[in-house]
Amino acid sequence: MLHYQIEFDDYRQHLIHVTLRFLANPTQVLSLPTWIPGSYLIREFSKHIESVKAYDEAGRQLQINKFEKNKWRLYNTDHELITVEYDVYAYDLSVRGAYVDQTRLYVNPACVCLGLQDQEESAIEVEVFLPEELKHFQIATGLESRSLVKGRYTLKANNYAQLIDAPFELADQTRFSFEANGIPHEFVVSGQHTMNAARMKQDLEKICSTEISMFGSAPFENYTFMTMATGNSYGGLEHPNSTSLISPRDDFPKANEPVEPSADYQRFLGLCSHEYFHSWLVKFIRPENFANYDLDQEGYTSLLWIFEGFTSYYDDLILYRSGVISQASYLKLLKGQIDRYLQNPGRFIQSVSESSFDAWIKFYRQDENSNNAGTSYYNKGCLVALSLDLGLRLRGSSLDALMRRLYENTQKGVQVNERTIVELCNELTGDNWIEQINHLINTTDELPLDQLFPEFGLSYSLQNEKALPFGLKVAEKAEGVIIQQARRDGAGAKAGLSANDVIIAIDGLKASEKLLNQYAKQQGQFTVYAFRRDEFLQFELQGGEVALTTVELTVLDQAKAEKWLKA
Repeated sequence: MLHYQIEFDDYRQHLIHVTLRFLANPTQVLSLPTWIPGSYLIREFSKHIESVKAYDEAGRQLQINKFEKNKWRLYNTDHELITVEYDVYAYDLSVRGAYVDQTRLYVNPACVCLGLQDQEESAIEVEVFLPEELKHFQIATGLESRSLVKGRYTLKANNYAQLIDAPFELADQTRFSFEANGIPHEFVVSGQHTMNAARMKQDLEKICSTEISMFGSAPFENYTFMTMATGNSYGGLEHPNSTSLISPRDDFPKANEPVEPSADYQRFLGLCSHEYFHSWLVKFIRPENFANYDLDQEGYTSLLWIFEGFTSYYDDLILYRSGVISQASYLKLLKGQIDRYLQNPGRFIQSVSESSFDAWIKFYRQDENSNNAGTSYYNKGCLVALSLDLGLRLRGSSLDALMRRLYENTQKGVQVNERTIVELCNELTGDNWIEQINHLINTTDELPLDQLFPEFGLSYSLQNEKALPFGLKVAEKAEGVIIQQARRDGAGAKAGLSANDVIIAIDGLKASEKLLNQYAKQQGQFTVYAFRRDEFLQFELQGGEVALTTVELTVLDQAKAEKWLKA
């Protein structure tokens, strides 16, 4: 058994002290992942490792050499009991890192616990020691845990893969428990908040029960929601039997939360629904090459439109099916997805399968050109899922049936490859789907929503309600009008204006967002003065706006609509 001892005595400096004890191989390599499962970006966690030292059983210091960015090597240590000690700087408040201070001790083992090459399947014990003044902290984790002494916890993992996919948090916590389809769940919140716990419990129980019922069973025996309440941070990361969430505290239900959840609360419930759904789709059902992660380098797949896109389709739909939100609220959320798609010019540049493959270099590295050049496998993937669901239902099946088939196949040891969705659609309907699915995922053609919605009693009409002046998305500040994005099809970009330019005057008048809108509606040519960095530039612009397309969804036949919406 590998033994990790984790101490937080230097939490004020945001340091975690780790002691690892193990029986070593003759030449023992230790390494830290470069990325964390579920978040497809090389994050270089080893940059936060400090002062790595090794000792033999007699306490003599050994030479330990770093030979790659995330790897260390020990020599001539065959079957010796070795101790390795090091510190980790932990001040990343996101769900992907580690964070320690006087209010919260949060550890993702993927960025804290060095692993041992060729000992990845060894059982693991983690002992956690709290400093005296923080011994009142409670623990939340998906791992097996126990505490025999106040301020000391013992966690167990079957192997390294389980360890690094199971974060744990120690803090002052608000918590409640509930059962969904007989499975125990725990919801834990740290940080300042005024959450209506009874309402949260009521709604989460419905959401979790609906998702388990859809699949028929769950790939876990218990589940933990870990949530950090903040002012405005937002995000989530899935794990096999837990999720780590960070949310604005204003997104929690209020004491007087209306029956129909507020937009803010709907957003949080959608986040919970999304990460919970990943327990099936990502943590259990995976791309073939993710069956065993290679955490030293990128793991490429063109299938994130399935794993994130399908999840993004179901997260809000489950809110409606569970009875937590109304049909009107669901259609409003769906309209938001479609509007984002229609207002993304990059959808004509990049297919959703290309977007999936390029996640490592594009999705987590958004810049001023991202909307012009790329599409989101979350957003378009959601609408691909919608298109497949409606198409399957027209042929007597559904995306629900396909999801259950994926789950059944994975229980038999069969994971997802490039042919899986086509083959399952063929099996479920008796039709050949290769051309239709190729059109949805490998081309930049428009999705067939205008053809599909009327078959389910909904009208689908496009409108141009808003417009960007000169194709520029801007923000007005004291120093001028700052360009946030310049669409390529707009007069601003064609004249040479770019993101981060600061417009200070138009035809000799002090620039404002209102003035920019006025000039964009006029015909003729105008002179715009702007700073790029510290250089003063002049641009000649033609009047013009870039329309922002929105969709109007109206239910014309409720009975037809419910054949889709009610599963």
